[in-house]
Amino acid sequence: MAAQPSLSRLLEPHPRVRTIRPGVPDLDRACVLYWMQRAQRGVDNPALNMAIAIGNAIGKPVVAVFALTADFPGAQRRHYRFLVEGLVDAKDDLNQRGVPLVVRLGSPDEVVPAFAEEVGAAFVVGDENPVLVGRRWRESVARGLAVPFHLVDADVVVPTSLFPREEYAARTLRPKLHRVWEDYLKPLPNIKAQHVLPKGLPQGERIEPNALMHHLKVGGASEVAGYVGGTGEAMRRLKRFLDERLVRYAEGRNEPTPYSTTELSAHLHFGHISPLTIALAALNSEGPREGIDVLLEELIVRRELAVNFVSRNPDYDSLAGCPEWARNTLADHADDPRPFHYTAKQLEAGETHDPLWNAAQKEMLLTGRMHNYLRMYWAKKILEWTPSAERAFEIAIDLNDRYEMDGRDPNGYAGVAWAIGGKHDRPWPSRPIFGTVRFMSYESTRKKFDSAGYIARVREIEAGRARRLES
Repeated sequence: MAAQPSLSRLLEPHPRVRTIRPGVPDLDRACVLYWMQRAQRGVDNPALNMAIAIGNAIGKPVVAVFALTADFPGAQRRHYRFLVEGLVDAKDDLNQRGVPLVVRLGSPDEVVPAFAEEVGAAFVVGDENPVLVGRRWRESVARGLAVPFHLVDADVVVPTSLFPREEYAARTLRPKLHRVWEDYLKPLPNIKAQHVLPKGLPQGERIEPNALMHHLKVGGASEVAGYVGGTGEAMRRLKRFLDERLVRYAEGRNEPTPYSTTELSAHLHFGHISPLTIALAALNSEGPREGIDVLLEELIVRRELAVNFVSRNPDYDSLAGCPEWARNTLADHADDPRPFHYTAKQLEAGETHDPLWNAAQKEMLLTGRMHNYLRMYWAKKILEWTPSAERAFEIAIDLNDRYEMDGRDPNGYAGVAWAIGGKHDRPWPSRPIFGTVRFMSYESTRKKFDSAGYIARVREIEAGRARRLES
């Protein structure tokens, strides 16, 4: 058996760990607490690993808590169903590692400090979340705790702290990532807690999806049949990708009919699977090197560029967070005539003159997803058809966050900022409305893939849903 790390070694500075409340565990208290929030999984989870390692080092059990709040901004019924399905897998995987999971209803800043006192936590470990809601929760939780509190950057391959400034584009971040990512592209141990709670498990909600949904009483965008949350489903999708899609991924990833992508964006958003798990599985597969390289570009470079943007730019969810050159050129063209004007309601319903845009919007409404290539076109047309760039940005973020299963995520914010505000892009030849922000036309876009097949597929999905409602 490998030697157990000492407590002093575990508390040494590390690029993946941020100390919110310093100090050492109080050995007179009962346990180590892991606050699970963004990394909703029990495997390949460095935040959970840290909690278990500290518990083992000081001879204390580890307990996990999840605060389930019904009012996360933008989240809808479809998102909550996906989340609570994932909690079942998380509970089972945590139990396999000797860590019981307790779910309490309420916001984290209410639940976590109170639970820490209830169980006598000597030390608290949480996972990082770059979006503003997550950051505010962590600051509030820290104020409510009386014991040390550390955060672990659990949902990126390369720790975000290594890049303290906002990166201009993928080309500036890519070489920095490539220089260090071999240090992090290594399997994580899934260590087990060596001690159990002496007084049994504290009371919490029954971790069963229907029961939790009943307590939450959330509405909004309806659940998506067949779009299942959880680590088990994520691993099934990963296997499908490696067995069937990786071979065509390099050339086919921009083709939405059929999909050649992993279709794991929602599972990544909820932390049901680690990006490291996906990357290592691809690297250890027999897939073509070209496809693996393209996957690593999307999974690490592009995804972690989005995390860098949200982490370093306080205005990531508005046009104010976009580069000055883009904001200036959009302002110069603010009074340009729009060829079409659509209200937010018309856009939400997919009621425009453009059959490709309507199909993309309805795919999102009906299935909770939109192919990555079409997301770019979708957002750019909202800019073209609304009164101002600021309003277009607001509408795109609102629709993305409410209907996409991976909404409220750095990737979504970076994608809208790229499409509407030139973020991570460069100036292009000037055009009406867009100025020097990159333009995409219906004619050029529809020729890049089987657009007719895509539109027909979405119409079939829409017709099938109508038949189910009638029956």
